[in-house]
Amino acid sequence: MNTDLHFFPDSTHDHPVPVGLPIHAHWQATAEAKGFEITARVDDRYHLMLRCHSCGGAHRSKLHVLMTCQPLCPHCMDARWRKDAEAAGLIWLGRDPDDRHYGFYQAPCGHKLRRQFELVKRIAAGECEHRCEACQHEKEEAEARARGWSLIGPAPAKRPGYRRYRHACGHEQTIARANMQSGRFNCANCGEGWSTAPSFIYCMRFALPGLAPLVKLGFSRNPDSRLHWQLKRSPDLSGQILRSVPIRNGHTAQSLEKKMHAALRRDHRDSVIPPDQYRPWLRVKSEIYAAGLEPTILELLDELDTGSSDPD
Repeated sequence: MNTDLHFFPDSTHDHPVPVGLPIHAHWQATAEAKGFEITARVDDRYHLMLRCHSCGGAHRSKLHVLMTCQPLCPHCMDARWRKDAEAAGLIWLGRDPDDRHYGFYQAPCGHKLRRQFELVKRIAAGECEHRCEACQHEKEEAEARARGWSLIGPAPAKRPGYRRYRHACGHEQTIARANMQSGRFNCANCGEGWSTAPSFIYCMRFALPGLAPLVKLGFSRNPDSRLHWQLKRSPDLSGQILRSVPIRNGHTAQSLEKKMHAALRRDHRDSVIPPDQYRPWLRVKSEIYAAGLEPTILELLDELDTGSSDPD
C-alpha cells in the first residue's frame, strides 16, 4: 500500500453536503489504522469527512487519498505550523495557497514573509536566523546613502555579495557590498585614487590571544575601515586606533610612513615582532611592534602633526 503523506487540497471545502451513502467497514478500518474516523460521505461518492483521533478536528478528504496514502489532519498541521512560528519568533498568518511547502508569517519588524515550513523549523531549532528582505533592502540603501551612492539592486552577473549602485555623479557601478560597507572603493568615473586622496598615518593597539599587547604604525585613507575590515581576521579581536594624523594625500603619507618605519627598525630592532606570531590574527606581514614602543610612535605622530620633526 502507498503510504505517502498527502497534504489536503480539499480540506478548504467550507460546506460539505452529506449524501447519505453507506460507509463500508473496510474503509472505516483503514481510517482507524491511519488515525481517523469516517463520520460521513459528502458531496459525491468520492469524498468523505474524516475526524482526527489526535485533535478531534474534521476535514473533507477524497476516498482515494484515504485508501492509498496517509492523510494529514489540517488542524494538527496548522497547530504545528503555529508552534514552529512562535518558536522562531514569527507570527503565523496562513498557508500559501499556491505552494504547499510555503506559508506566510509576520516578522518582528511587522513585514510579511513567505517562507518554507522546513526553513521555519530550522529557525525554531536555532540552526539559522530569519532575515526580512524589506529590512535588508532598507539597510543596504542606508549603507549606500552614507557613501554618497544609491542602491539600484542585485548584480546578476556577479556573485551574491555584489550589488549595482549609482553614484551622485550619475555613474552606475557594480561593487561588492562589503566594500560599500567599508568604503574601500572608488567611483570609476569621478573618484580619486589612493595616491591623490587625503590620507592618515595612524597608530593602533592590539590585544591578541596569548600575546602581549602589540602596536601597529601605518597609513590609510580610512583607518577605521582598515582596522575593522582589513586587518582583523575576526571581529571579536581587540583593536583600537590610538592616534591618526591627517596627511594631504596618500603618496605623501606612504613616503612619511616608510621613513618612520626605517627609523623605528634602525633604533628599536628588538621591538619588531616576527610575522609568524601575529599572522593567525592579523592580515599584515610587517609594521607590528611591541607595545613598549607605543610612546615612541605616538611621539613621532605628535611631531608629524605639528610639523616639528622629520623621522629621518
